[in-house]
Amino acid sequence: MKTFSATPADIDKKWIIIDAEGVVLGRLASIVAMRLRGKHKPSFTPSMDMGDNVIIVNADKIQLTGKKRTDKLFYWHTGHPGGIKQRSMEQILDGKHPERVVTKAVQRMLPGGKLSRQQMTNLRVYAGTEHPHEAQNPEVLDVKSMNSKNTRSA
Repeated sequence: MKTFSATPADIDKKWIIIDAEGVVLGRLASIVAMRLRGKHKPSFTPSMDMGDNVIIVNADKIQLTGKKRTDKLFYWHTGHPGGIKQRSMEQILDGKHPERVVTKAVQRMLPGGKLSRQQMTNLRVYAGTEHPHEAQNPEVLDVKSMNSKNTRSA
């Protein structure tokens, strides 16, 4: 028996939509990362972009466990002396671009490299319920019902 290795002709990409309202961030990110890589398919090939196109809506209503919303800090440096800055998760989620929290969580669950950067282009995250991808007829993936630990009431 020979090992199957997918070619670009063998790849079939679907569109899926996930409602992130009330879903725990880390659990959502791991499911989305698996879908983007294509590891849920029996024909998974590590060197090919086999994953689905994923649309995440209501990213601003994501839930976090513990005190991560207030205590988790993100740091960056401006490049100037004394230029270290920080922002809490709560400030980001209440700010102008709350979808960046979900995007970064998914990106950090993918391995680094060219292929992962290509796979990240298949992810679309929107803060509200509106998205411009109705023409692709996305299938709904209900992450809440997969496991009771995937949701958290406020």
